[in-house]
Amino acid sequence: MSTRAEMRERLLIQAADVAAVNAFLASPDNPLVNSLFEVVDKYGGVEQINRAADEAGRLETRLERLREEHSPYLADVEWLAAQRDAGAFVTLPEYRRTVLGAAADTTVADEESAVTLEISALQFFPWLIAEARQAIEKRELMPGRFIRERNMAEQSKPGGDLLAVCAAMQVIGATHVESLDTRGIDGANLMVGLETITGYFGGIGEPNEHVLRYVDEYLHYLTEYGVREVLNFNIGTILAAFVLRKLGVRNEFKISVFMGVDNPWSVLWLLIGARLVGGSGGATSLSGINFSNSADSDTLRAASAAREALGLRETVRFEHHVTEAYKSIVRQPYERRAEVVEIAAEVPNISAEHEGGDPAVEAGRKHRSDILDYFISQNVIEAAGAMEALERNYLDKHAALNHTAADLIRAGIGVKAASLLH
Repeated sequence: MSTRAEMRERLLIQAADVAAVNAFLASPDNPLVNSLFEVVDKYGGVEQINRAADEAGRLETRLERLREEHSPYLADVEWLAAQRDAGAFVTLPEYRRTVLGAAADTTVADEESAVTLEISALQFFPWLIAEARQAIEKRELMPGRFIRERNMAEQSKPGGDLLAVCAAMQVIGATHVESLDTRGIDGANLMVGLETITGYFGGIGEPNEHVLRYVDEYLHYLTEYGVREVLNFNIGTILAAFVLRKLGVRNEFKISVFMGVDNPWSVLWLLIGARLVGGSGGATSLSGINFSNSADSDTLRAASAAREALGLRETVRFEHHVTEAYKSIVRQPYERRAEVVEIAAEVPNISAEHEGGDPAVEAGRKHRSDILDYFISQNVIEAAGAMEALERNYLDKHAALNHTAADLIRAGIGVKAASLLH
């Protein structure tokens, strides 16, 4: 019978195996890498990509483009900046005092365990302004992280709101993530329509040449709009994103819930990839992992141990749903607030994602949040007169986020909201 020590010895990756992988990755006859090089060359090479992305991502560049386009959203971006500069938003000390009362003056929050307040999905720029106005009026926190599932071609066309959202994120001090159009529902898969997405949950299909299409689309929005972080949900596009970073492109992605990461073994596999196919100095393009809705506290604890051991605690955020869309994705009522508050005291660098309103609130809505609403075009929404109902769903998510913020504060845990507002 083998001893534990003997079995651990067998787990060591042999130098010959590493050499074989390196030889194939760097081989001039590697067709996969060669095809990726062609996409990179299309954008002028690594250094040119980074220069273009940096310039496109400057706030001044984005504001100037909004002016040149006579964007209908420019005035609201400027209003948002003015409200920030005037101190119109609640400060964190004030918010804590509202939650804790006089105890706020003597209670010290655990900032090492501070949780990022995350909302999904910010589909339309006017929703952000409605959220900001409500936050000012009701003395609420704005999220520190926004996820978007908006069609990229639609929002980047003339008069679209992509640039406005990007600029607004810089104004308020929040991170945001976009979702590329090369995401399985573009005719790539044999399933039809949205069933392609709702039916996978083990990584959405990106068959054959679609990995390169994903990279091409990403580099377009990176260099033209400075969109740096996107969702990723297929093992092939994940590896391609790792390789881009190893080449020197400063790209970022987070694993979508549609990848189906529901156990620590999945996390370990992703983190091993991040370390082995990463950039110089331990850099990785993997910014976050959104766990499956089936994951629980023990999943996060075990995954955290792996992340710590591989030196990725500060780099890779763990993102877990507190609430989910009411329809088309999970059994309801789904509400994991107490679990997230509990695990936050043990696992650092996590975010509390709000993809639905609190179930008790949603149950009373005529139109309840639906994950499939993300994939309806703006003109169809407007023709149906549904925009107001969808905005109401979004503001319910904002309310759920502030509910979580208050519970975290009561538990002595810090929160990360929009850093330039609060």
